[in-house]
Amino acid sequence: MDTTAAPTRPPIHIIDDQAAVTDVVLDAMSRAPNARLREVMESLVRHLHAFAREVRLTEDEFEFGIDFLNRIGQATNDSHNEGVLFSDAVGFSTLVCLLNNGQNGTTETAAALLGPFWRMNSPPTKNGASIVRSQVPGPALFAECRLVDPDGKPIADVEVDVWQASPAGLYENQDPEQVDMNLRGKFRSDADGRISFRSVKPAGYPVPTDGPVGELLRAQQRHPYRPAHLHFLCFKPGYKTLITQIFVDDDEHLETDVVFGVTRHLIGDFAQGAGDAPAADVNGPWYRLTYKFVLEPGEAKLPTPPIR
Repeated sequence: MDTTAAPTRPPIHIIDDQAAVTDVVLDAMSRAPNARLREVMESLVRHLHAFAREVRLTEDEFEFGIDFLNRIGQATNDSHNEGVLFSDAVGFSTLVCLLNNGQNGTTETAAALLGPFWRMNSPPTKNGASIVRSQVPGPALFAECRLVDPDGKPIADVEVDVWQASPAGLYENQDPEQVDMNLRGKFRSDADGRISFRSVKPAGYPVPTDGPVGELLRAQQRHPYRPAHLHFLCFKPGYKTLITQIFVDDDEHLETDVVFGVTRHLIGDFAQGAGDAPAADVNGPWYRLTYKFVLEPGEAKLPTPPIR
C-alpha cells in the first residue's frame, strides 16, 4: 500500500464576479506561516476592497492613485522622505504614534512624531549650556525640563536629545548660514531628573510642497505650515524611548498643524520673561519654558535617522 501523501494542490482562484474577489484573495493569503502577517494583510485587503466598493473607484482614479504612490517613491532620497511626509499629511503617523504610547493609547501621552531632521550624533552638552552654535536672530529661550516615572519619581541619567529649527524656520542641515549641529544638543538628567539649556525661540515653517504631497495639499486648499516647536528624544535603558515635540503656545498655526501633530498635552508654556534675563548678554525679549516628561517602563531603542 502506497502511504506517500499526495501533494497539496494550490487553491483554484477563478473569479465569478466582483463580489467574489475579496474572499478569493483572502483564501490565497491564508497559508502564510507568519500569524501577524496574515492578520495585517487580511485586514488590509478587506478595508482596501471595501474602500474601492464604497467610493465606486473608477479605472482612471485607480491609475492616478498608482501614479501618485510611484511619485512618492521617486521623490524620496537621502535628504527627504516623501513617504513619511504623506503619512504625516493624512494624520496616519500621529494615529500610529498615539496608538503605541500612553499605555497603548489608553491615556494622554507626550509622545509625538520624530520628524525628518533628527540626527544620531548630536554633540554632548552640559546642563545649562547653550545649543546656539552660530548666531541666529530671535528671542533667547531658557528651557528647564524634568524627567519622571509614572509615579512622579525623578529619573537620573536620561540621555535627552534636543533639536529645533531656527527662528528663520530652517534646521541647520537645510541652511548654509548655520554651522553644523547648530541648535542641537544631547543632555543627561541630573539626580533630580532635570536638564536645562539655552536656545532661541523657534519659528514655524512649511513642509516641502514641490512633490506629490504638495499637490495634495493644494488640491485640498490646505496650508503647508507646522507650528513652532522643540524636538526631544529621551533615552534610558529600562524605559520606553520617548520621542516628542513641545509646541509654542502662541503660534498662529497651532490649531491647524499640517501634519496633525499637536495634542493638548504637547502645548508648552513659553512664558515671556520679566525683569533681568538669566544671562547677562540677553538684549530684548526672552522666554522661559518649563516642562515635565513622564517616561513609561519599557524597551529603550533608538530610531533610524530618517535622512543621512
